[in-house]
Amino acid sequence: MTAAEHRSAAATAAAATDLAPHELRILVAVDRERGFSAAAKALGLTQSAVSHSVRGTERKIGAILFERGRKGATPTPAGAAAAAHARQVLRLLDTLAVEARGAERGAITGPLRIAAFRSAVLHLLPPVLGRLTTRHPGIAPEVYVVRELGAGTAGEVAEGRADVGIGTISSTLPVPAGLIGDVLVEEPYSLVHPVGHPAPRSLPLVDWHENCGSSTRRWWAGQDWIPKATVLTEDDGAVLSLVSRGLGMAIMPALSLSEAPDGVEITDLGPDRPTRSVGYITTPELASSAAVRALIRELRAARR
Repeated sequence: MTAAEHRSAAATAAAATDLAPHELRILVAVDRERGFSAAAKALGLTQSAVSHSVRGTERKIGAILFERGRKGATPTPAGAAAAAHARQVLRLLDTLAVEARGAERGAITGPLRIAAFRSAVLHLLPPVLGRLTTRHPGIAPEVYVVRELGAGTAGEVAEGRADVGIGTISSTLPVPAGLIGDVLVEEPYSLVHPVGHPAPRSLPLVDWHENCGSSTRRWWAGQDWIPKATVLTEDDGAVLSLVSRGLGMAIMPALSLSEAPDGVEITDLGPDRPTRSVGYITTPELASSAAVRALIRELRAARR
């Protein structure tokens, strides 16, 4: 066999194990819908076509991707990992096409998926996205709120569901392996209490699940005047509403206080006050895309 024939045979063998885009889309649909029938309906295919494709994908990968059962299809650990990579690959393929068309027209276009925690969506992103879409009308931001618990916004990026995450970054909550990011703003915590209260530190504490990370909690533990929370809410807006009605005090970061209601007073906690680092997180591949670069430029400009 000649060298050319060897190369041709190797290419043919590789092609037999490569996953095609349509196989990746079916894999992602089954993972999302948690069932072959539901995935088939979503894709406009027959159930047998979806099942055949997944079996072929499993043979190529060499692992079982879904546990089949009466309640549908549950991804195995291999399936969850494969679906995350499939979403990222499909996104890069979309980016390839969008950026090639944009380059031809000299414009930055296409969707830009952003996952952010609530106060960032309310107070940090609106002016940033306003400037971004004014400069680049072809960009279509898609923003959704993700709680900063567990994997948080970084998890959405790692799973291929978001192009950029806006979340908290610290020594105890670093950018996950395989992703990149940077701190945009260090926001201080303040004491928040009803206006004019003579002894705000004597009030009961109102808190919410996402409030702060372990480093801030350690600061709290060293403050003997901060009691255990007597009211725990779902978000910072509920905390501010309760405090404004005289039902307690809270320790809150600056973003949450951007539009504090009447009836709330904000008191500096002094030079040793804790801070929260807010930054962006993306993948190394998407960091080079035009839309993500444009967003990061606007985010950095906003912190100046």
